[in-house]
Amino acid sequence: EGANGVVYEALDSLSGRRVAVKKVRMGRLKEGVNMTALREIRFLKELRHVNVVELLDVFPHKRNLMLVYEYLDCDLEHIINDASLRLRQADEKAFFRMALEGLAACHASWVLHRDFKPNNLLIGRDGALKLADFGASRCYGDASDFPGNFTTQVFARWYRAPELLFGAKQYGPGVDLWAAGCVFAELMIRKPFLPADSDLKQLSLIFEALGTPSEDEWPRMATLPGYIRFETRPQSRCFTFSRFETHPEFSELLPIGRFSPLL
Repeated sequence: EGANGVVYEALDSLSGRRVAVKKVRMGRLKEGVNMTALREIRFLKELRHVNVVELLDVFPHKRNLMLVYEYLDCDLEHIINDASLRLRQADEKAFFRMALEGLAACHASWVLHRDFKPNNLLIGRDGALKLADFGASRCYGDASDFPGNFTTQVFARWYRAPELLFGAKQYGPGVDLWAAGCVFAELMIRKPFLPADSDLKQLSLIFEALGTPSEDEWPRMATLPGYIRFETRPQSRCFTFSRFETHPEFSELLPIGRFSPLL
């Protein structure tokens, strides 16, 4: 059971295929269909990609809307938390590549996912990883989308980019890429990279790990609605980075964690 509905495992009686069925309760007659469900349906009908979960069918049942998906056995959070599973570097890179391929398909269609986290990355028995849960997604790039009407209350806090924590109302694919970098770090160290229980502590952890950005690194940072000045700190050489440097691709991936938000 999740925030947006209850998911059941089911069997298609015609094909014999296992499927996942999400039951979304429809609102009152005047309210219409749940907006989260509408977004999910819209984007999954548009996005057809091997690394995006497939929406097979949609149908009403009593006062509920039933969304039928392909069945995937577990999610990346389960893989990360299972200490009995030993991952090779090749496994970590393969999972992350598939996650980025799914995210790239979204951005190629001008869609921000806005809820990129380990339990929204589903994995099948064949090892294929697919991006799921598009209830918070939003189109971007159209001039009508940028009068300052994007919400900052997206992503789980641990994967929320600093510009969102500072209250930015205009943002682009950079917020998804920040979350992807946090997930990749979590996959390698097998625990959350930047876990905090408040937005202020989240910013503090980010700057402690990556250094406090300057105006040269992040122009107009001080103009953001919720900007707070933090003590200047250098980029850390803490335990997380020593773990990352065992990967040949480290030098290419590190820029994901620096301050170059795409507004």
